[in-house]
Amino acid sequence: MTEAGLDALLIPPSADLRYLTGYDAHALERLTLLVLPAEGEATLIVPRLERPAAEASPASGMGVKLVDHDDGTDPYQLLRTVLAGPVRAVGLGNRMWAEQVLALRAALPGAEQRLAGAVLAGLRLRKSPAEVEALRRAGRAIDAVHAHMAEWLRPGRTEAMVAADIAAAIRAAGHATVEFTIVAAGPNAASPHHGVSDRVIRPGEPVVVDIGGRMPDGYCSDSTRTYSVGEPPVDFLAYYSVLREAQHAAVAAVRPGVTAEAVDAAARDVIAAAGYGDAFLHRTGHGIGLDGHEDPYIVAGNSTPLEPGMAFSVEPGVYLAGRHGARIEDIVVCTAGGVDRLNTIDTGLVVL
Repeated sequence: MTEAGLDALLIPPSADLRYLTGYDAHALERLTLLVLPAEGEATLIVPRLERPAAEASPASGMGVKLVDHDDGTDPYQLLRTVLAGPVRAVGLGNRMWAEQVLALRAALPGAEQRLAGAVLAGLRLRKSPAEVEALRRAGRAIDAVHAHMAEWLRPGRTEAMVAADIAAAIRAAGHATVEFTIVAAGPNAASPHHGVSDRVIRPGEPVVVDIGGRMPDGYCSDSTRTYSVGEPPVDFLAYYSVLREAQHAAVAAVRPGVTAEAVDAAARDVIAAAGYGDAFLHRTGHGIGLDGHEDPYIVAGNSTPLEPGMAFSVEPGVYLAGRHGARIEDIVVCTAGGVDRLNTIDTGLVVL
């Protein structure tokens, strides 16, 4: 914080708060705010009715001082007593609500507001061994769901029906919450973030299944596989083999010192060389941890060199509008020796 020129970090309920304190706080209109000065003790401002939850969290055992506020009072005035001395610049949680940003500006009128990510992103970017193991458990849990896809994915059922079965299985596999269930069949598979619909799945259709949840410890899973309900179209098979080659090439490119954009290029170059470059509509990947999407982003223009502990998805796709599409996604971790693939199920097309 000192190197970044910040006098304090102001962190609302978020993955940042959970990362720093272990407190998984609710994001409410009532203010919850970790005040972390560059020097001095940390203070957690909480609504009085949330104090028991804060006291039961790991934050209470970390030397974090708890200060509560009653309904009807102005909690932002507490900052003037919590932060002693001049405050020239503060780092706000990157995903703080705008109403809180403006209220903090009024409470600390002389303080420049910057992003706390200038300090926290570099810490969260490199996962500890314990965090990697948490992501590995999440990967095993979501792999177990994909392993049972044949039980739910059948002709005559709707995407929504299949998604409901998947959501129940995500919880049964050990996740605390279901974060998303994309079941995109036939032409819907050409939309990367389709979601689900009441469309009936037909014989011979490719189906993209992109699913993820959050484990009790807060770490996320995310994995995509593409299935075919019966024998798929010939033109689909032609590009699926290209996609699989591209995904494997990108995973193999991961090692310390390689840039994020080079991993993106490893996948994109294979797809473009086969004539499907315009059908690859998105970046190759995103970081994952306590947030489902976080740094590093595996995208052209990101020259960040990979370091051991960086965890992210590798998920190239090919999407032919009005026809069908495919995506293959694994979560991987950069290691000192190369890459550790946390999703271990096969990437081949599964014909059901």
